[in-house]
Amino acid sequence: MEFSIKNGNPEKQRSDAIVIGVFESGKLSAAATAVDEASDGYIKAIVATGDMEGKLGSTLLLHKVPGTAASRVLLVGLGKEKEFKEREYRQAVRASIKGLATSGGSNVTTYIAELAVKKHGADWRVAQLVEVVQDALYKFDQTKGKADKESKAKNAKAIKKLVINIPLADTKKAEQGLKQGLALASGVSFTKDLGNLAPNYCTPTYLAEQALALGKAYKMQVEVLDRPELEKLGMGSFLGVAQGSVEPPKFIVLQHNKGKKGQKPVVLVGKGITFDTGGISLKPGADMDEMKYDMCGAASVLGTFKAIAEMGLPLNVVGLIPTCENMPDAEAIKPGDILTSMSGQTIEVLNTDAEGRLILCDALTYAERFDPAAVVDIATLTGACVIALGHHASGLFSNKDALAAELLEAGELALDRAWHMPMWDDYQSQLDSNFADIANIGGRAGGSITAACFLSRFTKKYDWAHLDIAGTAWKSGKEKGGTGRPVPLLTKFLIGRAEKA
Repeated sequence: MEFSIKNGNPEKQRSDAIVIGVFESGKLSAAATAVDEASDGYIKAIVATGDMEGKLGSTLLLHKVPGTAASRVLLVGLGKEKEFKEREYRQAVRASIKGLATSGGSNVTTYIAELAVKKHGADWRVAQLVEVVQDALYKFDQTKGKADKESKAKNAKAIKKLVINIPLADTKKAEQGLKQGLALASGVSFTKDLGNLAPNYCTPTYLAEQALALGKAYKMQVEVLDRPELEKLGMGSFLGVAQGSVEPPKFIVLQHNKGKKGQKPVVLVGKGITFDTGGISLKPGADMDEMKYDMCGAASVLGTFKAIAEMGLPLNVVGLIPTCENMPDAEAIKPGDILTSMSGQTIEVLNTDAEGRLILCDALTYAERFDPAAVVDIATLTGACVIALGHHASGLFSNKDALAAELLEAGELALDRAWHMPMWDDYQSQLDSNFADIANIGGRAGGSITAACFLSRFTKKYDWAHLDIAGTAWKSGKEKGGTGRPVPLLTKFLIGRAEKA
């Protein structure tokens, strides 16, 4: 879709459709008021009949409204004016796209971005609008057969050009927001695509190829380490997980060096288990197909790199992705096995389905060589986090409260929220082992916390945060698919770092 910024009177727009808002009280938005005046009270008359009550997310498509140049006018319910905030704004935008989905209008002008949202300027409104629109229109069809006639007909009616109308004084900010929004939407879509691909397509080798292609497209430094190099590094924990699969493990290193020379980088570490059977500690069969999403941490790192590359973000950022499969082969690790990590710490494997932390710990040790300003790992790590927080917030753990606060604020601004979880030393004893330095699980109680405690044993030399995205990386049921989270949170966090730098 093509996006552009413009300033013009709604009644004079020669578009296939214009989008204007109506509040629940019957109050018209500024753009709706202009159309109403040009049409001699036509909009107010429609509202008076009760056909448009202004309920949040409701829509009404009008044709050939008197006094307007557009073929159609879409009225969008904005809800109660006093309650119109970030969430309501995004819902109104999404509703407008849904309301025009089969209208036949390919050239649309929206006035939704003119609406005031407390604490946010035109740049935020435009960026959010672009992100929501792209999310609403996202469709994964890479592995489907030929599109049928119905699908082709729907695509023919899709919106192809969206003009975002903004007051003239806000044009510069709006252009900045458009650039950020397009870059972020591109990164989110890339992350969704990787997550949604079948595991026989999206293998560790495929992820490595995607990283290399990303590096070539955006002139980033990318290196892929194979098994012999990982053996030389002493990544025994990572290789232990990988040994049960015929798919070769890959360790991907990306570098976005756009910051000042000598600037310490922010390091993002993404869990890349491209399929997780649980290994010898085999998972139940129900919903096991969704374990293709166990590489969403890796996908979010790649998506974030795509977003910041398109923005040209002036910051040094390193991405580390350990990726492999977790399979129950004859050579697979067994409960009771002891692995030696790159840090030299030994790990007793009590459950082979707690494999994410086993590959991440070696990546976190590898991160030390970059002398990082901060390290953030992202992983679909524990079902316990889903029980604790559901599917609305990612779990956030950190050894530095200031870093946690940065990430929480970024999540609030991006509407990709996280919740700060405890990680007190009291929990560490649950990981005690009689036979190794540490056990890879700490029992059912506080499972997401003890998983974070495990990772903390490998992050003593820098500021570190861990995002458990097991509940937020994908949706199940009828809407099954990747969400692209937490790319918005990570991107906003990095933008904040760049601004401070």
